[in-house]
Amino acid sequence: MIGMMYLVLTAMLALNVSADILNGFVLVNKGLVKTTENFVAKNEGSYSQFIAAFEKTPDKVKPFRDKAFSVKDMADQLAFDLQELKVEIVQYCDGKDAPSLSPVDWYIGERREKKSTFNIDDAEIKAKDNLDKAAEIMIVKGKGADLKKKIETYREHLLSLVTDDDVKKGINESLNTDKMKDKNGTEMEWENGLFEHIPMVAVLTMLSKLQSDVRNSEADVIRYLLSQIGASDTKVNKMEAIVQPLTPSYILKGGEYQARILLAAYDSLQKPEIFLGQYQKTANGGYEIPGGGRKLEYDAKGRAIFKVSGTSVGPSKMPGLLQMVTPEGTVSHPFLIEYQVGESQTVISATKMNVMYIGVQNPISVSMSGVPSEKIQFSISQGKFTKSGNEYLVEPATPGSLTVKVVGTTVDGKTLPPGEMLFRVKNVPTPVAKVGGKSSGNIDKNVLQGQQGVLAELEDFLFDLRFGVTGFTMRVITKDGERSEASSSAQFTEKQKALINGLTKGQVVMFTDIKARSTTGVTKDLIDISLRIN
Repeated sequence: MIGMMYLVLTAMLALNVSADILNGFVLVNKGLVKTTENFVAKNEGSYSQFIAAFEKTPDKVKPFRDKAFSVKDMADQLAFDLQELKVEIVQYCDGKDAPSLSPVDWYIGERREKKSTFNIDDAEIKAKDNLDKAAEIMIVKGKGADLKKKIETYREHLLSLVTDDDVKKGINESLNTDKMKDKNGTEMEWENGLFEHIPMVAVLTMLSKLQSDVRNSEADVIRYLLSQIGASDTKVNKMEAIVQPLTPSYILKGGEYQARILLAAYDSLQKPEIFLGQYQKTANGGYEIPGGGRKLEYDAKGRAIFKVSGTSVGPSKMPGLLQMVTPEGTVSHPFLIEYQVGESQTVISATKMNVMYIGVQNPISVSMSGVPSEKIQFSISQGKFTKSGNEYLVEPATPGSLTVKVVGTTVDGKTLPPGEMLFRVKNVPTPVAKVGGKSSGNIDKNVLQGQQGVLAELEDFLFDLRFGVTGFTMRVITKDGERSEASSSAQFTEKQKALINGLTKGQVVMFTDIKARSTTGVTKDLIDISLRIN
């Protein structure tokens, strides 16, 4: 860990601190402050995602939102307390009006409570090499022991919110307050190991490192909480537009036909059991069919299709139950099939979903009963299309909506009323940047060394569209400050590989300014990657 590196360095130099070494601490501290600022900015983006999700589905998101903002409240306060400790040490060493201090306001927690403190310009500190005064505050006055309790309280709160072992491991490593051992193997308290007999500027650097650890752990937990929204929901990997009649399909002249058009989402890897028969409610609020009913079998393509012969004109009904395994157990969903023997109606269905994407070919299948395919006139309200076999490949031009209109002529020359369907049009979603299959969390150094560069993945996107990374910047905080190297492709440069080879356990490597381009020419700016070395 970086903290242990500081301990070894300061222990070696405590008896003879040169100006170059003191200036080295100034540079390291500036790098840590910058890293902390980056964490704060990225965390604010995650909190904005919670707010947006809460506005859409408040009941579902509220438990995770409340947990996330409880983390923010504690992280903001702990970071502020660390800043106040740094200010107190500077004022104790250089005076209340120390030239290195400049007033600044901090805003704490979800309520943004305003608190005043100071920014510190380490280069302007006079007593950088003082070995005693910082220890008086942190050890003699007990401020170090108090800080340890606050960190432990914060750490235990974070651990109570997560179940992922990798996230827990990162929290325990970043916020470790175990006893330390000196060069002779003698145990000492955490606060003595960090703050006793080391230069004042090194103590400030230690406190900046703790602020960075607080923000990094905050980032890990709120990212985890974001990923848990909907984690217990029934998973789906397919979507299809469904037209559900609300009235019988056969109507008399002057009557009205109604249908509900909806997006059906389902898991193609799971086959629910479907039973036909009159169902009834059970004592526990579920449903059952006395005698079990007639099971509907699946065909070779994995479809459960209800078939019935139209032996007589008129309405018919067939009730049944669909039984599906969910995270909460088997759930029975009642349904009622209603059909009318009579003239069939035009059906338009989206091959994949009732959403179309710009930059890809969206397949649409159209059929009209009694109309040969060559007699179907297909048109759209925007964009362009081509016909491929029995499908139409639609390429929308602008986001918003698109209407598909179909007119057909029967074999006897009769023109049928037009059929229409409205589709939503969206841009292609932004892919996720990954290194070694990860966009955040912990990674083994040898795994990172084995990677060629940064990949862009479109997660859970139904179309065959690929993105390639066209450039990114790699950032690493070293003892000399922040180092960054840019690549103009998806591959690691030799300088970036050298940075990777020099990484040590606990260091954080970030990949920023990631840009990607699709095979169809769509360009995207991707979210940064932050990885901690195991």
